[in-house]
Amino acid sequence: MEQEKVHVRLLTVAGIALFWMAAIFGRVAYLQLFRHSEYLARAAKQQRKRIDIAPKRGVIYDRNLRPLAMSIPVQSAFAVPSEVKDVGMATRLLAGVLGIPAEEIRQELESENTFVWIKRKLAPDKVEAIQSLNLKGIYLQEENQRYYPKRDMAAHVLGFVNIDEKGMGGIEERYDDLIRSKAEKVVVMTDGRQRWYDGGETLRDRGANAVLTLDERIQYIAERELAAAIEKTHAPAGSVIVQDPNSGAILAMANWPRFNPNAATNSPDEARMNRAISAIYEPGSTFKLITLAAAFDQGLIRADEVFDCENGAVTVAGHLIHDHKRYGMLTVADILANSSDVGAIKIALRLGSPKFFDYIKGFGFGTPTGVDLPGESRGLLHRLDHWGSYSIASVSMGQEVGVTPLQIATAVSAIANGGLLYKPYVVRRMMRGNQVLGFEGPETEEAKRVVRPETAATLRRLMEGVILHGTGKAARLDGWTAAGKTGTAQKIDPATGRYSPKNVIASFAGFAPINNPAVTVLVTVDSPGGFPHDGATVAAPVFKKIAEQVLPYLDVARDVPLSPQLMQTAYSTKMENDEAPLDDLAPIDFSAQLEDTEESVKANSTQATLQKLPEVMMAVDEGGDIAVPDFTGKTMREVTDGCLKLGLNPVLVGSNLAIQQVPAAGAKVRRGSKVTVQFGMPPARSGKAH
Repeated sequence: MEQEKVHVRLLTVAGIALFWMAAIFGRVAYLQLFRHSEYLARAAKQQRKRIDIAPKRGVIYDRNLRPLAMSIPVQSAFAVPSEVKDVGMATRLLAGVLGIPAEEIRQELESENTFVWIKRKLAPDKVEAIQSLNLKGIYLQEENQRYYPKRDMAAHVLGFVNIDEKGMGGIEERYDDLIRSKAEKVVVMTDGRQRWYDGGETLRDRGANAVLTLDERIQYIAERELAAAIEKTHAPAGSVIVQDPNSGAILAMANWPRFNPNAATNSPDEARMNRAISAIYEPGSTFKLITLAAAFDQGLIRADEVFDCENGAVTVAGHLIHDHKRYGMLTVADILANSSDVGAIKIALRLGSPKFFDYIKGFGFGTPTGVDLPGESRGLLHRLDHWGSYSIASVSMGQEVGVTPLQIATAVSAIANGGLLYKPYVVRRMMRGNQVLGFEGPETEEAKRVVRPETAATLRRLMEGVILHGTGKAARLDGWTAAGKTGTAQKIDPATGRYSPKNVIASFAGFAPINNPAVTVLVTVDSPGGFPHDGATVAAPVFKKIAEQVLPYLDVARDVPLSPQLMQTAYSTKMENDEAPLDDLAPIDFSAQLEDTEESVKANSTQATLQKLPEVMMAVDEGGDIAVPDFTGKTMREVTDGCLKLGLNPVLVGSNLAIQQVPAAGAKVRRGSKVTVQFGMPPARSGKAH
């Protein structure tokens, strides 16, 4: 009987055990077969943490594929708080190495998060310091950092990025969706004890590369000459634009003040402002080009027609307006050449406000140009029904209207190219690898005709007169024809609400050569000091300096002979370098090969020129450390390229091949010094053949 009871008990226990085993195996089978994916996902979620790191942005190149912005790998420090055993010690050590307040680090290390950033995008010395600490729970992760190798060159066009590599200005912001790749994901793995190890998974999608219309060397020239003008006049701000008038492409866009996009947050907002597209100013006398363009296009005036400028005073709607000089009878050509306010007003009154307004709008004033850069201003143009009885007089001479430098440059380019208004642009193409991406940029838009070709031709001839015998004499080029217009616009004094007697915007807008324009150059200098401080004195010489360097670099043939007076100026007994060296401009990589070009000239003409040249004597700065190369036998382009590579300022005289230079080859000079090179036909060798 007892055995039966024991047997029953054993069977009962065995049955219960079998039941539980069946239940357990059934549950395990159920979880493995039907709930596997769900629990696997839960485990992965607990063990993995995906961290977004800065993506690798595409490269930004100039028009010749010289890199202006790129991404480089850097290390960032992060912590797994659960692994940090001695928070106090880790806090003290990290704070000392990274220069971060200890309290900030402590808060991160004491948090409940699986992963926290300590310091992102470390300098190499900081990386070595953290590695030497060998702190448990503190790790390094590779990220990408935007790097601008030319520092502040073209910074306002390029823009900059924030800590997460998001574009915050310029091209970086405008084309952020294309240049910026998707955020890279780094998988952080933890084991059962919450210890970190690298999961090794990354998802990468490269951004597109941008090829700009900017030319690095032309940009360098523009920035250097603007900086020299700013230093000379002690002006607080200024802009230079170099544009291809036949397409709207921007070859250079320089602004002052500058900033370094590698450390953009260290600069004030004013320095990061792209004044060339955002600063609104009254254009002054450069706007007389629009006044005359409208009247010529309507057939209301002739270049040789004479207007009575009434001894420099005229009354409009009860307002007495004085000219800057007491002009009497002037032709229309002389009105522009001498920049007569009274003459411009009389032409505008003949035109009438409605037609005048239509042409102003047609040239693009009062609306953004549409350039592919963020932050562009539309300018200021009151609606016609808001014009007062005096408005037509004010607007005709560039008052009561607000413009941006780019609007003026684009309008002048329309006159240069025969009357077509192109939309300006800075991006030529976007590429991913070797594939050119199709994107809708301003280049794809057709130009708009704003004046007849005959009107543009007449204006070009009159603008040449401004330089030859008018207010723009300081803009006259050595070897090329040029056309332009000076401008001196009084600024409003905030204290009085009236025009300031001393603060002005000095400007010059022009192009060269006249018959086949290659470049349009606009120069604006805000509130230059000293006296005189008008556009003729301050801005016109900057136009000359820029154009005389850019034209030979672009292989633009000279279209006028060298004037003896200009030759004498170039070759004087002593030439002083009055420009401070611009050592803060970034060095330029000039490794790209250039095609040799030569300009043909008549041998007898060249020999005659050489005979007239005086012996060259020039003071050389012995304190410099740049050795002047030997340019003998080089083409104009090779000389320009060689000088710009070393940061020297080439002064080119003549044509064909280099035959003389000052300073001599091997002389030591400072960055920014002038190097004068004479070009001509090499003397023929004489002697009998052996």
